Amino acid sequence: MIAIVDDDPGVRDSLRFLLETAGHAVETYESGPRFLADADPSRLACLVLDQRMPQVAGLDMLALLRERGVSLPPTLLIVSTPGPGVSRRAAELGVARVLEKPLARDDLLAEIGAAVP
Repeated sequence: MIAIVDDDPGVRDSLRFLLETAGHAVETYESGPRFLADADPSRLACLVLDQRMPQVAGLDMLALLRERGVSLPPTLLIVSTPGPGVSRRAAELGVARVLEKPLARDDLLAEIGAAVP
């Protein structure tokens, strides 16, 4: 199961379609709080997480999960503009890869393929 957390419905739907077409099971969440309330991280093979969301930023959500001792699958972070601060914090939190928008279809599928056993 791959979880996508992104506040943009167009991005969520596009990623879901792409990943399901590639044969993956997908769950989507419109916000960090929704993911925190509803997701079962133990079922996930990969987490695709948007950094810039209005309620809780992606890395803040990831930090909260780590503080709670939640074991997370490989995480891919989507960013609009990668910066050294985001990249450094992503590395500290164990993010497998930071991906810059616009996402290249083949790059995303390759990263998912590398993350999902």
